Amino acid sequence: MPAGLRPWPAANFDRVKPMPDKKNSIVNIALVGGGGLCKEVLRKTTFNLAHEDVSAPVLAVADPDIRSPGRVLAEEFGLLTFTDYHDLYDPRYNIHLIIILSPEEDILEDILATRPSRIRIMAYNVFEVFWKALHAEERKLRKRNKEIETILNGIQEFIMVITPNMEIVEVNDAYLKKMGYSREEVIGRKCHEIYQKIIYPCDSQEIECPLNEVIRNKLPCRQIRTRVSAEGKPLHIEVRVYPVWEKDGRILNFIHISRDITEQKLEEEEITRRLERMVEERTRQLKETHEKLLHQDKMSSLGKLSASVVHEINNPIAGILNLTLLIKRIVEEGPAGQETDFEKFLYYLNLMETETLRITRIVNNLLTFSRESKMELSKVDINRLIEKTLFLNANLLKINGVKVEKHLYPDLPEIIGSEDQLQQVFMNIISNAAETIEASGGGVLGLETRYLQKSERISVIFKDTGIVIPKENISKIFEPFFTTKKEGKGVGLGLSVAYGIVRDHGGSIYVEPQEGKGNIFTVKLPLEQTVVTLDQHGGLHG
Repeated sequence: MPAGLRPWPAANFDRVKPMPDKKNSIVNIALVGGGGLCKEVLRKTTFNLAHEDVSAPVLAVADPDIRSPGRVLAEEFGLLTFTDYHDLYDPRYNIHLIIILSPEEDILEDILATRPSRIRIMAYNVFEVFWKALHAEERKLRKRNKEIETILNGIQEFIMVITPNMEIVEVNDAYLKKMGYSREEVIGRKCHEIYQKIIYPCDSQEIECPLNEVIRNKLPCRQIRTRVSAEGKPLHIEVRVYPVWEKDGRILNFIHISRDITEQKLEEEEITRRLERMVEERTRQLKETHEKLLHQDKMSSLGKLSASVVHEINNPIAGILNLTLLIKRIVEEGPAGQETDFEKFLYYLNLMETETLRITRIVNNLLTFSRESKMELSKVDINRLIEKTLFLNANLLKINGVKVEKHLYPDLPEIIGSEDQLQQVFMNIISNAAETIEASGGGVLGLETRYLQKSERISVIFKDTGIVIPKENISKIFEPFFTTKKEGKGVGLGLSVAYGIVRDHGGSIYVEPQEGKGNIFTVKLPLEQTVVTLDQHGGLHG
């Protein structure tokens, strides 16, 4: 034995330990010297590799001191341990490389002289150079990792690394603090256990998992989710998931980034509530202003209406008064030609009847427009009502040069309605037709009734050959106070009243100008009373 070499006990092959299974090892390594360096090497190689389920390349440790830290740790890891490094030469252990961790030159020289040729040797000085270089790189990596860890923990967004089998492998402090978990409660758990409190993976039909969406679309995704904290408090979370791809196209990990938007949501909801209250308050103010303006407009319209009504009623009353005075004077003058006077009286009486009907029509329109008249429902025979209305307006039609043509549907069903108000509708339409026909120099008024069996309605059609209503007036013809008549001829309530009465009966009324021929007014009425609705265009439907 060379001088200065520590005595190593002889090998005892009867106590040879069974060789561990090293299927994944490429080079089996033995360490000579069990001091602190040996312990450090074992901790940074064997333990980590075993944790990753990879067989450790270090197979054995040799040191005469059974209490040396390296040898003790090797025993804990289940490695082969020897007091004499010459035992490492045994071919049963299949040692490929001996690394000398002792600076003693005698040990190196002895091993060089005694080792089998199949075993290579790494001297202490050479290993020290490599180990220091590895240490420097390790320090850089640790520093870099610390910097990254500090950055991640400084980010207020929640960052999590999740494996393809949904296991959480990393998480930053912001997430732990907000969700109320410790690192031990999260790392190694399934994401659905933490987020959804369920032991089974998220079903896309029940819960739209962002990880499944990334896998399906092969793209990052963004979702707004509702989470539950450790205390059971609901949280609104904006989630973004980014896949980390391997070279073969498989997903290595998911980077799960989320942020709490609960306060933002609450602020948005509060802003929405404030806006709603502001809108309600503004609507109330506008309604009050509208009601004031409407009241002022009503008062203004009432003044105009009063003046028009006074003028409208005053004219026929003045005519009746003049005719009465004329008849009285003829009577006072005594008998002259009784036959001639009789014809005059008859003519005057016809005029008085016409003017009286005109006053009645104005008053009825005003009563209906102000809703002072009550609608009393009963069975109404429309054909008979038309005959009655024509009889009452016979003199008006005759004076205005109107010829009447009737086509009334036989056995027309009765309807439920107000006979008085429907008569007012017909009288208003007939009087308007008579005036427009008179203005055109005479013509024809056609009346037709039909039974619309499919819709359970009847229709009354008025066709006049008078002056055609201009297209620009069609949309305004049923509005109150709209009239194209000369002053003293009307206040524009007749068709508006007709529209209101027909609407209250659940029916419809419309006009169709016939260029060069006249106008057609059509009134449709249901057999029974129906609920009245107005569409978005203001159309009238039953």
